[in-house]
Amino acid sequence: MKKTVLFLGAFILLSLSPSKTGITKKERKYAIQVLEQTRDELISSLKNLSVAQIRFKPVENRWSIEECVKHIAAAEIMLWQMTNGKIQEPANAEKRVEIKMTDEDVMIKGADRGVKVKTAPSLEPQNTPFANTGEAIISFKDNRDKLIGYVKNTDADLRNHVATLPFGSLDCYQMILFMAAHTRRHTAQIEEIKMGLVFPKQ
Repeated sequence: MKKTVLFLGAFILLSLSPSKTGITKKERKYAIQVLEQTRDELISSLKNLSVAQIRFKPVENRWSIEECVKHIAAAEIMLWQMTNGKIQEPANAEKRVEIKMTDEDVMIKGADRGVKVKTAPSLEPQNTPFANTGEAIISFKDNRDKLIGYVKNTDADLRNHVATLPFGSLDCYQMILFMAAHTRRHTAQIEEIKMGLVFPKQ
């Protein structure tokens, strides 16, 4: 009788506790993988570059490597603030009908340099708080590492919190993937600058 009462008590407590529907192990592993990969790709792209190379502009109206890094670091902050803000709101599975992109779409299209996108004024390199590449990359690494730690441990219902960007709606798991894709997009831009015929030799 005593065991039955204890069992019923535990059942009632579990029933009253809020349910948590986190991401799957596969989703968690994939997000961590692409966040780590794109972090490392960016850092690797900057190795052994001189100040002249970092500040070189292919043409006047194009970004330098330093400007790309400032933009990446500022976007890392802004995109996470947007994502975390949505996570703090009540989950709403009904908003999932607004999502038109798969996770694969987010990674491919988010990194696609063939589609030109005008960034927000606050994310223009000259409007970021970073004085140089060093400050920007320190900020990026710190925020990316915090994000990786969050993904490793969160039990938030990321799929049922939806954010809206200029190109469409993404759930908060996809927002995290988009942050990785965005980094990859501009790392590719850095590599394009380095491959240019007039890029300084040193």
